Amino acid sequence: RREALERTEKLLETIDQLYLEYAKRAAPFNNWMEGAMEDLQDTFIVHTIEEIQGLTTAHEQFKATLPDADKERLAILGIHNEVSKIVQTYHVNMAGTNPYTTITPQEINGKWDHVRQLVPRRDQALTEEHARQQHNERLRKQFGAQANVIGPWIQTKMEEIGRISIEMHGTLEDQLSHLRQYEKSIVNYKPKIDQLECDHQLIQEALIFDNKHTNYNMEHIRVGWEQLLTTIARTINEVENQILTRDAKGISQEQMNEFRASFNHFDRDHSGTLGPEEFKACLISLGYDIGNDPQGEAEFARIMSIVDPNRLGVVTFQAFIDFMSRETADTDTADQVMASFKILAGDKNYITEDELRRELPPDQAEYCIARMAPYAGPDSVPGALDYMSFSTALYGESDL
Repeated sequence: RREALERTEKLLETIDQLYLEYAKRAAPFNNWMEGAMEDLQDTFIVHTIEEIQGLTTAHEQFKATLPDADKERLAILGIHNEVSKIVQTYHVNMAGTNPYTTITPQEINGKWDHVRQLVPRRDQALTEEHARQQHNERLRKQFGAQANVIGPWIQTKMEEIGRISIEMHGTLEDQLSHLRQYEKSIVNYKPKIDQLECDHQLIQEALIFDNKHTNYNMEHIRVGWEQLLTTIARTINEVENQILTRDAKGISQEQMNEFRASFNHFDRDHSGTLGPEEFKACLISLGYDIGNDPQGEAEFARIMSIVDPNRLGVVTFQAFIDFMSRETADTDTADQVMASFKILAGDKNYITEDELRRELPPDQAEYCIARMAPYAGPDSVPGALDYMSFSTALYGESDL
């Protein structure tokens, strides 16, 4: 009886030790499988090929651990099988299950099978994502390559147009034809912008938010393109207005170049406009007496009200030409009036009442006769009138 009891006690001790070892190894293995299942089903959000490659590498490393994990599983199940053998061989009456754990061999096998099923699914998901990221990278490179050409092209054209509008090579007509060529090349460039818009659309649809291949984004390009179109149209319009002003006021190309040279010299920031102080310095250089005394300030304020009627605080080249042509026209007109009288007087330095009545309408002739001083030159004749002093005085009093 004692031997039978001692033998049974030893068997039960052996079984207890096997149960304990099973529990010690089954618990961490079970946790590892649960962690693995969670990782394999984890949704991933990546934005670059590098990120997906990192995930793929980690997955390959995990797959490399599976043979060792399978050995551990078989070892754990082997412990359980040993208990079963002892029970069957020695007919030990087992009252219950393993007291140290609730994890059954069926549960371990079930989870292991699930892990084995999830691995190829994860393989496929990573492969698909890798293909998607490669496609996205192609889109980024395609957009970047074009944007890196278009961005600088727009910038260069802006600078070139700016240079044409302030340089004085050739006549205004030459400038205009040059600008029209630029306008044509800009219009012909539009398909490239449209192509970039299409690529940008693809990038948006692919939910790509960054692009390391370029510093330009579509918004930059759009703004630059609109500015370029506006600038070329405005510059052409300005040159056309300058031509109209030149022709209407009878300004020579030399004078126009002189005005442009003065304007450019004081346009320190090359903005195409003069600030009040720049404009003041320009006027002083052209011989205007604008001191810092109240009289000079008042005169400058009067001129500013002419050239900057909307009070924007800047003087455009067009406003500058209009002002200068008006100023130069003042002297021209006095000379023109004298020249007209000289023709009427048959090239003499004086004119007679008869000549005035013969050449002018009655009211104008009487107006001139009443106001002209007698001519006192050495070639004078009785009744000779001084049309020169009359012209200058008349022009000083009113705008003819």
